[in-house]
Amino acid sequence: MTKLAGSTVVITGAASGIGRRVALLAAERGATVVGWDLSQPGLDALVAEIERRSPGRAHGYWVNVADKDAVAKAGRAVLAEVGPVDVVINNAGVVSGALINDLTDEQIERTFDVNVLALYWVTRAFLPQMMGRGHGHVATVASAAGLLGVVRQTDYSASKHAAVGFDESLRVEMRRYAPGVKTTLVCPFYINTGMFEGASSRIPFLLPILDETQVAKDIVSAIEKNKQRLVLPSTVGLVPLLRALPVPLFDRVMDVLGINKSMDEFLGRRHEDESGVAGVASGETGTATSTKAGTEATGQLTP
Repeated sequence: MTKLAGSTVVITGAASGIGRRVALLAAERGATVVGWDLSQPGLDALVAEIERRSPGRAHGYWVNVADKDAVAKAGRAVLAEVGPVDVVINNAGVVSGALINDLTDEQIERTFDVNVLALYWVTRAFLPQMMGRGHGHVATVASAAGLLGVVRQTDYSASKHAAVGFDESLRVEMRRYAPGVKTTLVCPFYINTGMFEGASSRIPFLLPILDETQVAKDIVSAIEKNKQRLVLPSTVGLVPLLRALPVPLFDRVMDVLGINKSMDEFLGRRHEDESGVAGVASGETGTATSTKAGTEATGQLTP
């Protein structure tokens, strides 16, 4: 079991959506929450809400998770200013939602910078001290798209397949070299956070658009129980079994379920914070101090 009360939890993409919900739930359980995001107002609001109503404490750091140097610097700051980190939740993510020939080079690179490479930068900022202490937990929010390909997701689905492989390899590495460090992989269908605005489900009773509040509860519960893989809804767990079908038949099943038309009306979230100013909001005082940091926006949240 991973006990959140009295632990320190780092969450990327913490200012809104799933990240914010998970942060609030962790704080309610008595954790010290360290939120990383590109939205300083969102971080300030999160810190204030946790300080107002939760037994836990909160700190907000403006961090561009796609910038490995900025992540390393922020990681050192967290360890020095907050203390040892017990749980890391890799939650920040971006989606383009375009056909392969309509994607720009920059969109493809950005998807892999945020959805894949950031997993390494963030995890490695805290994993050595977890291994040294003999305990810790790394949760990775991937996607159901990490289990199969989807039209308009050649970049996103590929990045989430990488996230699935990252978690699986990390899990077996820790099992061998640091068995006290646990991992959790989260593979949800579309969530109603706004990131996948316009995405649809042809058969809602089998593949419902998920409620972000319930997903956050499920993620926190999975971490607390050291559950290795959380697939939402449970019907998504049938995908590996369906892979035994011949490829043309598998593709046809996905067509019948509407998976390959689910992104046809995709709109997505239409705002990002590109302020280029980093802030550290103190969970003890609620004040903020600013320093210069990278300027590339990573977008936010959820698979």
